[in-house]
Amino acid sequence: MSATARKTALNAQDIRALKGERPIVSLTAYTTPMARLMDEHCDFVLVGDSVGMVLHGLSSTLGVTMEMMILHGAAVSRGLSHAMMVIDMPFGSYEESPQQAFRNAARLMAETGAAAVKLEGGVEMGETIRFLVKRGIPVMAHIGLTPQAINTLGGYKVQGRAEGAAPLIADAHAVTEAGAFAVVLEKVPATLADQVTSEITIPTIGIGASAGCDGQVLVVDDMLGFFTSFKPKFVKRYAELGPAAEEAIADYAAEVRARTFPAPEHTFADHAPKKD
Repeated sequence: MSATARKTALNAQDIRALKGERPIVSLTAYTTPMARLMDEHCDFVLVGDSVGMVLHGLSSTLGVTMEMMILHGAAVSRGLSHAMMVIDMPFGSYEESPQQAFRNAARLMAETGAAAVKLEGGVEMGETIRFLVKRGIPVMAHIGLTPQAINTLGGYKVQGRAEGAAPLIADAHAVTEAGAFAVVLEKVPATLADQVTSEITIPTIGIGASAGCDGQVLVVDDMLGFFTSFKPKFVKRYAELGPAAEEAIADYAAEVRARTFPAPEHTFADHAPKKD
């Protein structure tokens, strides 16, 4: 079933036009309440395939399915009225051919209300990006550390150091020329990220890159401090909600065991008062 159609104030062309104008703000979201909280503050909201690790307990993004992305994408769409929604294409949904990518991208957009898709890869995905854009699907590219390729990259390692710089620069130019409206640079040395940003005509969105990128994105659960055992170097904790939530849960458990919750004010009398 398709998500209820919604109007969004920003679209792919708006995001592209922000290059050189002001920094672009983005966070990930997977639920309606979180999307509502960030709608006023973000230029675009990314429904990332990181949902598999953040909400479903997977060890990587490789097990994320189209159905999972559609479920969470439709939820996020209901919480947005200003920010543009971009949705990740999951592993295995676009690599086979441009035609496969189009079918799945079209389904994601139709069933979630997303205004654009994001896919991983540089030079090798140029043909696919071009194919999608020509058929009306705005594409955000993602280069550098591409989490769906961790098995070939050897883990979550910084990309673009030493001899790796030239291929990354080539990737950035390839996705630009193919028609992507923006590109995520993940775990890229700051100097290289600045060089790429200055060389290409579309916005760069940094995550573990440089303050000189045209915009930034973070996984919202990381920056809110929901995880206490995992903190990438590139994440700044703007809150520590994980420990606060655990403390609240512990207090609740203690009161239930002590029978101090529910208290009289949380229960109902035999006879209904004027207002329950």
